[in-house]
Amino acid sequence: MKSKIRAAVAAALLLAPVSAGAEAIVARVSVSEQTLYLYVDGMLRYEWPVSTARAGKITPRGEWQPQWLSRWHRSSRYNNAPMYFAIFYDGDYAIHATDAVSRLGRPASAGCVRLDEENASLLFAMVQEQGMENMRVVVTD
Repeated sequence: MKSKIRAAVAAALLLAPVSAGAEAIVARVSVSEQTLYLYVDGMLRYEWPVSTARAGKITPRGEWQPQWLSRWHRSSRYNNAPMYFAIFYDGDYAIHATDAVSRLGRPASAGCVRLDEENASLLFAMVQEQGMENMRVVVTD
């Protein structure tokens, strides 16, 4: 029963419209669903599978505005791993493309939010066009 209530509350929070005057782009990441819900001007436009932190790692929960963008980023922490179309939002944590698309939909990252390259590229272009100040990243359980 508790899990059904928890699931209903999580769904309501994830699908709630963004308030007036909010950022033009809101990326709501549900760690429990391994899904990114992308809102544009308050309307849900896309639902994309993601990979967040695998066992022993953490994807921070909270709300942020992007800090910086890097189209062709390489990880200085993880053997120069590609992190294309990276939107850094909390220090070293970012939403970025992955070539491990077979792992999307389940935890697999070191903490970042991984997306299919096509989706990451689209999101990156939207943020470039609208400006980082007009985007919000929300990560929930």
